[in-house]
Amino acid sequence: MASHAGTSTAVVSYVLNNGPRPVSASLRAKVVSAIDELNYRPDRRAQALRRPRRWRQIGLLVPDLTLPLFSEFVGRIEAEARARDHLTLIGNTGYDPERELEFATAFAEAGIDGLVVIGAANAPETANLCIQERVPVVWMHSIRGDVAAPMVGVDHHRAGELVTQHLIEEHGCDDIAFVGSFTEADVPHGDRETVQQRFAGAGSVLGDHMTQIRTDLTPAGAYSVVSAFLRKSGSAPEAVIVGTYAQTSATIRAITDAGLDIPADIRVVGFDRSNNDYGQFELTAVQQPVGIITRHALSQLLDDPANRETGASDPVDSSLRIGNTCGCHKPHPL
Repeated sequence: MASHAGTSTAVVSYVLNNGPRPVSASLRAKVVSAIDELNYRPDRRAQALRRPRRWRQIGLLVPDLTLPLFSEFVGRIEAEARARDHLTLIGNTGYDPERELEFATAFAEAGIDGLVVIGAANAPETANLCIQERVPVVWMHSIRGDVAAPMVGVDHHRAGELVTQHLIEEHGCDDIAFVGSFTEADVPHGDRETVQQRFAGAGSVLGDHMTQIRTDLTPAGAYSVVSAFLRKSGSAPEAVIVGTYAQTSATIRAITDAGLDIPADIRVVGFDRSNNDYGQFELTAVQQPVGIITRHALSQLLDDPANRETGASDPVDSSLRIGNTCGCHKPHPL
């Protein structure tokens, strides 16, 4: 580069790094011309290693950015990390184990200082990679596979108990169906670990006679299966618990398309309701305290052990948010 420009390596360095010494316009023009002729691209990572850094960076793996809960997590984590002088690299995994590992590998090569994994689909391999690369990692929401680390988030089993207790104690329901499945055969890519825990929580309250409407956890799958269930069953259940928020609108549509009224004919409850619902129905749902979970996760990741938030590795309490789909309030008129 320097010989091509007819100058010294120091002058080339000053031009590429915009200092620390001034370079005359004529010399700068020669260096810029050489850069263009040689199609030179500077190694930004090498440059970053030579400079003091204000910004550090973390990686964030999330399974589905279109879901309100996960998008809220991403927004809170990005803002909280930025307040700690960390930028956030985001990868959308789609609950795909290979894609999760690809993102984790790429982020480690980019020099992240820590990794947050929401809804891990390949936890053992991702954990091994982080150990090899000496990258701290924190797990949120759910974990697929065994890792020697706690999950930061709510107790999904308890969430299943909460919605079921509400239906029984407040509305006297006994015939309750659960929408969702959690086997690998039914759900190749999806939040099956969370659904399994919610199903178990609901069953611990209701007992063995709870009906399961098995779906692949997609909106299309939920609509198809719930519609078929309502056509074939002699009578509709008193209530349905929808295992994931992604299935909620499709389940409600299937019920109304079957000519049934919510909540007069079927009460509907679920999980992780959006804060931006302005339609006819406002789901009665168990909500996760996103702000608390986010602070705990980043405290686990970035703080020294002595300075971590109290209870940062303990399950976080969830709460029931009453809407109009369970019968506590009337739905909005169309």
